[in-house]
Amino acid sequence: MASAWVGHGQTIRDYPGFSAAADAKVIHQAIGGVGTDEKKLINILTERSHAQRQLIVKEYQAAYGKELKDDLKGDLSGNFEHILVALVTPPAVFDAKQLKKCIQGPGTNEDVLIEILTTRTSRQMKEISQAYYTVYRKSLGDDISSETSGDFQKALLTLADGRRDESLKVDEHLAKKGAQILYDAGEKRWGTDEEKFIEVLCLRSFPQLKQTFDEYRNISQKDIEESIRGELSGHFKDLLLTIVHCARNTPAYLAARLHQALKGAGTDEYTLNRIMVSRSKIDLLDIRAEFKKLYGYSLCSAIESDTSGDYGITLAKICGGDD
Repeated sequence: MASAWVGHGQTIRDYPGFSAAADAKVIHQAIGGVGTDEKKLINILTERSHAQRQLIVKEYQAAYGKELKDDLKGDLSGNFEHILVALVTPPAVFDAKQLKKCIQGPGTNEDVLIEILTTRTSRQMKEISQAYYTVYRKSLGDDISSETSGDFQKALLTLADGRRDESLKVDEHLAKKGAQILYDAGEKRWGTDEEKFIEVLCLRSFPQLKQTFDEYRNISQKDIEESIRGELSGHFKDLLLTIVHCARNTPAYLAARLHQALKGAGTDEYTLNRIMVSRSKIDLLDIRAEFKKLYGYSLCSAIESDTSGDYGITLAKICGGDD
């Protein structure tokens, strides 16, 4: 069965003539010698596909009796350490850890919570929930429940359940019906029926939602975004607007997140690492194209002007070239 984590827009593909044993040995020498050979680490870890990196991790453990991520942590520091550790972490575990981090810290990081839960497929969400339980012995749903409330909480729990329809087929009758449900739940009544918004936006497939939004415009003479802004507020509003953005164009949403992480004073490395690593095997090529379209310059050039040293080199290699 194909991995839930590989798409057609990946920037990192299988390395030809791959040998996990040979790579593990080179990495061990690069870490173990006097001084670290950062260049070798970067070349291997950014030029092997995700599946190949997992084989290197297994081989490393078998040959040296240690976890590769622990050796990387022991030998490196800062953002460079974070990105290499991210590259050798299984994607579902990586996302589980990112979620834990934004749920448990002082104050919940709602933006990250929204980003992860709206951009992962149902299959990915199921794997993330399993990984979360394996790592923390607590369910993702319980942790979300203890840190959020109200309609925002309900919507997050629906997404975390991984029940969104993944079919690419669009049912026009259902789209008309969905648009009417949204119109009746918002614009048409006094007060808003939030449950109906959750039901349609958190469970229908993205292609189906796109068609639903077209039908919505026909019924209400307004874009769905305008209605959501007028009817709802707070994090719940932000979450639903993000779902609409992702249904219309997920790579464009992630390009905007990257732009935000790179612009202004100080870089948000946390977001940069998460999106670059997690999407490098799915749709980073599409994100790059959208970035160029939206901002008029390439993602790679933005990364190069905003990061430096081995960390910058690693990100540029993951980015996979200029547009």
